[in-house]
Amino acid sequence: MHHWVRALASDFHGNLPQPRSGHTAVNIGKSKVVVFGGLFDKKFLSDTIVYDIEKKLWFHPECTGSGSDGQVGPSPRAFHVAVAIDCHMFIFGGRLGSNRFGDFWVLDTDIWQWSELTSFGDLPSPRDFAAASAIANRKIVMYGGWDGKKWLSDVYVLDTMSLEWTELPVTGSLPPPRCGHTATMVEKRLLVYGGRGGGGPIMSDLWALKGLVEEDNETPAWTQLKLPGQAPSPRCGHTITSGGHILLLFGGHGTGGWLSRYDIYYKDCIVLDRVSAQWKRLPIANEPPSVRAYHSLTSIGSRYLLYGGFDGKTTFGDLWWLVPEGDPIAKRWTSIPNKVPQDQAVATGENSDMASRMKESQQEQSAVSELQRKLGISVSLSCDRVPIVDELEDKEFIELASSFVGETVSSNGKLLHIQATQALREHWRKATPSSIRLKELGPLLRDYQRLITRHHFPNGGSHMQSSTFPEKASYCFYHIRNAKQLRMNDIKKLLAEYKQLQPDLSEEV
Repeated sequence: MHHWVRALASDFHGNLPQPRSGHTAVNIGKSKVVVFGGLFDKKFLSDTIVYDIEKKLWFHPECTGSGSDGQVGPSPRAFHVAVAIDCHMFIFGGRLGSNRFGDFWVLDTDIWQWSELTSFGDLPSPRDFAAASAIANRKIVMYGGWDGKKWLSDVYVLDTMSLEWTELPVTGSLPPPRCGHTATMVEKRLLVYGGRGGGGPIMSDLWALKGLVEEDNETPAWTQLKLPGQAPSPRCGHTITSGGHILLLFGGHGTGGWLSRYDIYYKDCIVLDRVSAQWKRLPIANEPPSVRAYHSLTSIGSRYLLYGGFDGKTTFGDLWWLVPEGDPIAKRWTSIPNKVPQDQAVATGENSDMASRMKESQQEQSAVSELQRKLGISVSLSCDRVPIVDELEDKEFIELASSFVGETVSSNGKLLHIQATQALREHWRKATPSSIRLKELGPLLRDYQRLITRHHFPNGGSHMQSSTFPEKASYCFYHIRNAKQLRMNDIKKLLAEYKQLQPDLSEEV
């Protein structure tokens, strides 16, 4: 059994990557994951983002290098291929707008230096939506793609030592030309699955290519594999990630059928078990992330890290863990109820009050979820798995409140503390986007994320309680680590929703 767990800011250090799709993410040994390029809001990207696995740190390395046109690294692009060989990440192809690339780059991740490579032999044509994989940590095999005019079914092998490309002469039956497929080396065979083919159909065929290892002296040839089990539906833009004895397929998109103008996007997890040689559905204990394609899914130990993607309308920037049942974060609460079950009768006043509170809570959670999506940040609605701090112990909140009364507020000065926090909350209540400073939004969002239980009394009063500390109001919070995670045009919406959800906040202090 596996669990999808939405990543929290507390899972990482540094600046989280921005939303994107069509990017690449490769593992450099067991030490880091390197992300390059992609597409967001019709803008093609050329940034390099690194996740240091040991330090749990996201960072942008300061890369050096020079290309043929004098640029430091590859030009902005998406839908390229990226393959890791030792400490190097090789990049080929992709596109910027309607311009498809045939250039070839390598990034040395030890010194963070880009080099544009002059290669030899049978050079591949410019293309995007190809797929590639490493052979024995020295060579790269690339198959298929789209050159702007036709779907491709050629196979190229690059020797990363000599920088020589060779078009592999394959005999016998050939897979239909395609793009948006996956290509994964499994021992001595290249497995190709799915993709969009000539004329536009989306496919669900699985092919194996032999003859890639010179020592075996095999004639290169394709074999179509028809495995038993619950095979995936036809799709492209999916990922296949190797983990132990399995290949894990996630997401992608397919056609909606003859009567539909729209693609269908997926969020299922399907395993190709290499031991039993069959397709299986991966047992998942909870609701998976949103449907998506052109994302990345990387293996980190026993975990998988999902990042980005596109669902036909929205480009994602969320990060998710897929973890086995025994993982420490497997039980972190991630799902948000969509509605109150219809069979919850409200026969008594107590049930009615409970239903009302549930509905109110769900409305708040929905607004928080929407805000989270708009800002591209990760938050948790669970008080059990993240820090809980009393307002008197919240140093940043106290420092910010002190600036509004001109005196230093301490936990011992309760009256002054109340006055300061009232002044700060009054400032928030009356704030406009132009009058609030970005550094003030850390405490603001922590308040916004507070999960409390409202206990109503016959005299009409109310008391705010936490299930963890029933004697005092406490805060389940998320900390924005960098103001760059907020976009200025989102602040007005943030404040409007904040005031709508907490209209009586100044009376609670």
